[in-house]
Amino acid sequence: MILIFKHFFYKNYVGLSLWPFIILKEGALRTDDVLINHERIHLRQQRELLLVPFYFLYFSEWILRTVLYLDSYRAYQNISFEREAYANERDMEYLSKRKRFGFMQYLT
Repeated sequence: MILIFKHFFYKNYVGLSLWPFIILKEGALRTDDVLINHERIHLRQQRELLLVPFYFLYFSEWILRTVLYLDSYRAYQNISFEREAYANERDMEYLSKRKRFGFMQYLT
């Protein structure tokens, strides 16, 4: 299910997945297949790990990488969950062939 919340996002962020929703900054983004696929990859990750472990790992990895890089945006870009989603967002068949816990290969 896709929801629109215009005032929910910080700076250049336009989409977010919070199981079972994809939340977008504006309605026009509903037709952005790459963005929607990116967020669907996150929904699959959340479903695999269950919600609390997913968010715990996501934020733990972000904090660790922020300390390592001294740059929160670079840290965000290098979270394993984000790396998997960005690497495969243009492959519209990715979710049908993705192996369970596919994000693990993006940890290092």
